[in-house]
Amino acid sequence: MHTTTDDEDGPPRLTGDRFYMTPSGHATLTAELHHLRSTERPRIVDIVSWAAGNGDRSENGDYLYGKRRLREIDARMRFLMRRLRHAEVIDPSHQTNRDQVFFGASVSYVNERDEELTVTIVGTDEADMAVGKISIASPVALALLRARIGDEVAVRTPRGTEMVEILAIHYPDRCITPQTP
Repeated sequence: MHTTTDDEDGPPRLTGDRFYMTPSGHATLTAELHHLRSTERPRIVDIVSWAAGNGDRSENGDYLYGKRRLREIDARMRFLMRRLRHAEVIDPSHQTNRDQVFFGASVSYVNERDEELTVTIVGTDEADMAVGKISIASPVALALLRARIGDEVAVRTPRGTEMVEILAIHYPDRCITPQTP
């Protein structure tokens, strides 16, 4: 897997400008875009319009904050539209080679400190270590890819290279996606 970088788009991506994403990750970004477009942006536009009618805009906090917030919303909407346009949605429940680690796999492994960890490999926009979701571009995920149960792989960490042993690999039977408004 070859990755490229683009400062405008953030994290590394696959050749061909594609970003791996699970169906639920895609639905989450789509819902966020819909919310920004249909609810948040119109609400801020109303605030800015009301504040503009109050006179001097140079010292009008509601106006200045609203304009700044509109720029932030517009930037986030552009980012989300670009991300969704370049998304490669992969449903891990369709993985046929379930004895190897690929995108969407949940992997249990033990590290050199005898700590057992379980992570799920997801797209860069879905990563949330608090719930065990790691980006496919992370050093741990890159080390785990294509490994099998019982394999030992080297993971680059801030403390140096660490060996981990794969204990289990699991793929969902069926991917459940949140409902898009």
